[in-house]
Amino acid sequence: MKNKSPQTLLLLFVFVCFIEGCSKNNKIPLVVRQQSIPQLNNATLPKPDHIVIVIEENHAYEQIVGTDSAPYINYLINEPYTVTFPNSYGITHPSQPNYLDLYSGSNQNVITDSISANVPFTTPNLGRQLIDASKSFGTYSQSLPYISYSGNNYGSYARKHNPAANWIGTRTNEIPSTTDLPFTSFPSDFTQLPTVSFVIPNLNCDMHDGSIKNGDAWLANNLNKYVQWARTHNSLFILTFDEDNEKHNNHILTLFYGSMIRNGRDSISINHYNVLRTIESIYGLPYAGNAANVKTISNCWK
Repeated sequence: MKNKSPQTLLLLFVFVCFIEGCSKNNKIPLVVRQQSIPQLNNATLPKPDHIVIVIEENHAYEQIVGTDSAPYINYLINEPYTVTFPNSYGITHPSQPNYLDLYSGSNQNVITDSISANVPFTTPNLGRQLIDASKSFGTYSQSLPYISYSGNNYGSYARKHNPAANWIGTRTNEIPSTTDLPFTSFPSDFTQLPTVSFVIPNLNCDMHDGSIKNGDAWLANNLNKYVQWARTHNSLFILTFDEDNEKHNNHILTLFYGSMIRNGRDSISINHYNVLRTIESIYGLPYAGNAANVKTISNCWK
């Protein structure tokens, strides 16, 4: 070992600690080592076979990045296949409008966490756009009792965090009930995933009612197999938060992970509309709602 540089020894130490921490739930020393991505022009967007988006709850960037409460997320941040966006922001408070913004580019005039009297909506949305383009979409919600359950809550499942549920139907721009699935339906054969999936942890595992540590562990236990698979199978993992804790100007963590990523920190300012527009741009879809008024995230791709 005496011939190895201090930097190499440090990276080996962090990696070993991560592996031990996953099996023993120990705290993991965190070393956030990302570099800023230089700005480039005319980037070519990739075409991932699958995108999985996980939305966490009610925590600011400052509460997650560099903290020992979220060892798995910080492990991902330090991976060479990850870009983070240190200028990523939620759009509003409370939760539900942010989910609607991410899915449809609009809060659909919903400003609370209650079910709107106008559902199901018939406005443009990501799921319908994908289906119309001969691609596929699905939501996998933890604790959803059965396919297309339409109630407001069931145990620790909260409909307010499941935006596509507001478009279930057969009218214009609505999507089939078979797209609204329990997380138990998330396939172990990841080639069977829809083109784009939303994964919605329940209130105990999305950091809303449970702790940061619980939410981080749920991610590691339930999504890491997909994350590692995505890196070698032309697929993308997106992690974001709906909003902050109302103490940091709605500053939230957003990261992209995959082999098509240029590792580092992308300093551009983004919100949920930019993430939606980027997915739409990747697959050549129309822009829904306010996604038409923002820029595609284009600098982080190889």
